[in-house]
Amino acid sequence: MDTYVIGHKNPDTDSVTSAIATAELIGYKPAVSGNINKETTFVLSKLNVPTPEIITDISGKEVFLVDHNENNQMAAGWEKAKIIGVLDHHKINFSSSEPVFFHVETLGSTCSIIAKTYMGEIKKNPRLAELLLAGILADTIIFKSPTTTDEDKAIAADLALIAGVKDVNEFGMEIKRAGTDISGTSAEAIISADFKDFDMNGYKIGIGNVEVIDLSDIENMKDEIIARLNEIKRDGREAALFMAIDIIGEKSLLYFAGDREKIQLAFGMQAEKGDTFHFDKIISRKKTVVPSLEGVFKE
Repeated sequence: MDTYVIGHKNPDTDSVTSAIATAELIGYKPAVSGNINKETTFVLSKLNVPTPEIITDISGKEVFLVDHNENNQMAAGWEKAKIIGVLDHHKINFSSSEPVFFHVETLGSTCSIIAKTYMGEIKKNPRLAELLLAGILADTIIFKSPTTTDEDKAIAADLALIAGVKDVNEFGMEIKRAGTDISGTSAEAIISADFKDFDMNGYKIGIGNVEVIDLSDIENMKDEIIARLNEIKRDGREAALFMAIDIIGEKSLLYFAGDREKIQLAFGMQAEKGDTFHFDKIISRKKTVVPSLEGVFKE
């Protein structure tokens, strides 16, 4: 039986590049559980790396999970899949009836963990080093995300040296520019491109995320976005949120549909016009939004 390394639904760059790298390093096959986004498409094209096989249902397959461990974020059929391992940098919400390999570290990217673990092999492979570097820069928003650690920066510097990347920041901006063009894209597509469901003490909370150069593009779509969030909430969720991050101005905008009192309590501020928050500094879905909401959505 083939073993596949696969990331979460709505795959992002860290999810895809970590699946490709892990598969190559340990001898498995890479896969993605959905269509890849513009940013990831650019990275794979630039580095001449084939897009992995798309597998939307993993039932009956042997899989190694990267960049996620929560059931809500796994590909369909996970209940009937044989999960043999997990490599991740998110909070742990995983259980298994059998022993599995499980490696989680509090780094800014799954690619950082892979590079740290397999640096000896990566030193011989500049292409793989550049692929992992791309994943780190994408997931840490070129080290601007609060999830970034000094270790991420040191690992990225080592990878850049191996790959021959002279200007890490410019490489990161090249990647980010490719993924921030939302012109002609519907609100539904923007929200779903990087949308994750979280189990918060029995409450299902959905949170979408997008990175842009200018928040005005999102603000002009507010009515459409709010309407879509309300539809998402009605589909079995307690709340649905959508965050847009201005990677240049290092600020963010968050829209929501759900319990206004609880969500305002989570962020310690009043929502503007009843459904909007503006934050002066970049905030992280993983490190800021999810923990804040978990604190108020309790049994």
